[in-house]
Amino acid sequence: MDNLANILYILADHHEAEVQTLGLNTDFLEANVINIILLLLGLIYILKNFLGSTLIIRQQKVLTAIQESEQRLNEANIRLEEAEKQLAQTQIIVTKILHDAQITAQKVREAILAQGKSDIEKLTVAGKNSIANAEQQIKKQIQKQIATLVIQRVTSQLKDKIKPNMQTNIVDNNIMQLKYKL
Repeated sequence: MDNLANILYILADHHEAEVQTLGLNTDFLEANVINIILLLLGLIYILKNFLGSTLIIRQQKVLTAIQESEQRLNEANIRLEEAEKQLAQTQIIVTKILHDAQITAQKVREAILAQGKSDIEKLTVAGKNSIANAEQQIKKQIQKQIATLVIQRVTSQLKDKIKPNMQTNIVDNNIMQLKYKL
């Protein structure tokens, strides 16, 4: 521990000696002021050219990037204007298509209604015709049944009223009439 204290004591004495000698040295040759000035001037000259060219290159890159950005902005604005024009034209076309579709739908609706009316009229006529045909068929069937019934009734009445004697006279008369006609 004594060694450490001795070292600190020596350093403190040395530090005090340096602090007391701090001052401006007016001897230019001994202080190397000329060398330092020459060194600073050389550094400034060399760094000026080096840093100047680097800054000029960087400035040119920045200007080029700005010009390219402006050009891309102009191109983007032009494309935007074209897209807006196309959108407007597309909206006009869509509006026209919608209008045409509505007109077409109305025409189709009217055509369907007209076709429906025509079909209803045809079905009505066909229904009336089939009803008339059915009535005629029923009338014919009724007439046939009536005729059949009348013939059966007349036949049965004739069988009851006509005697064999009368039958022979009728047959003979009919034969005679046939002879005259031929």
